[in-house]
Amino acid sequence: MAKVVITGGAGFIGSHLCDRFIAEGDEVICLDNLITGTPDNIAHLFGHPKFKFIKYDVTEFLYVPGDVDFVLHFASPASPMDYVKYPIQTLKVGALGTHKALGLAKAKGARFLLASTSEVYGDPLVHPQSEEYWGNVNPIGIRGVYDEAKRFAEAMTMAYHRYHGLDTRIARIFNTYGPRMRIDDGRAIPAFMTQALKGEDITVFGDGSQTRSICYIDDLVEGIFKLLMSDYVYPINLGNPDEVTILELAMEIKELAGSNSKIVFKPLPPDDPKVRRPDITKAREILGWEPKVSRKEGLKKTLEYFKQKLGID
Repeated sequence: MAKVVITGGAGFIGSHLCDRFIAEGDEVICLDNLITGTPDNIAHLFGHPKFKFIKYDVTEFLYVPGDVDFVLHFASPASPMDYVKYPIQTLKVGALGTHKALGLAKAKGARFLLASTSEVYGDPLVHPQSEEYWGNVNPIGIRGVYDEAKRFAEAMTMAYHRYHGLDTRIARIFNTYGPRMRIDDGRAIPAFMTQALKGEDITVFGDGSQTRSICYIDDLVEGIFKLLMSDYVYPINLGNPDEVTILELAMEIKELAGSNSKIVFKPLPPDDPKVRRPDITKAREILGWEPKVSRKEGLKKTLEYFKQKLGID
């Protein structure tokens, strides 16, 4: 049994990680300031003897009493809408928050895992993206606050590993979806599902030819767990290489929802990546991990969650 600290633990991915470690019999301390996370995601864990929630801003000094075995840093706004709304907070949690979380891991002699992102590759000129690719990021664009915060976080994590000998892991997470996504987070799947279920126009940005590779949350959590338990200290891509255009995704969701919504097109936002697909060779070879849940199966499960959230039978 381990003691695990998860920053951003009331968020979409963080809350699923809380569930996973509780299921493993571990003790979980969930830290979240709730700017984009919600207590609804972890409400089922309240009262559990091995779960503790602390509302806290992890850009402040981070102290946790007693021993800690693992620190997982997942605190960050994580959608383009959030970057516009919370640009300074996004930069601070990627920089100061990472520094504080690393400091906690160092003080406790704990293993540290950073939630990085495929956004470190920016609008990639290499396809698919392997871990050796250094990326094509606009540092002063709207998305730059997230992209550069995560790039800095990776550099800080490796500095702690090399200078302090800290036991670190870096997960480069590609587009992930599933229950507990925010309805209003501005990303494609929540937007398409909400619009399809309400019978509203489904909004596709650009001509819909841009691609994404979407990974179901259960698969991602398994990949993160395997990475944490591995001996590999360099970044590893975690995502589903099954690539789909945004227009195809919109049409699939419309069909699954049995919706009569029209698909409408709006201008593409600045710096929106045109392609995105992970090379998961390292994850397969080093972790023995690859996604198992098909896109259709994952989308069906996610659609059921959105129906419930919207009160639709």
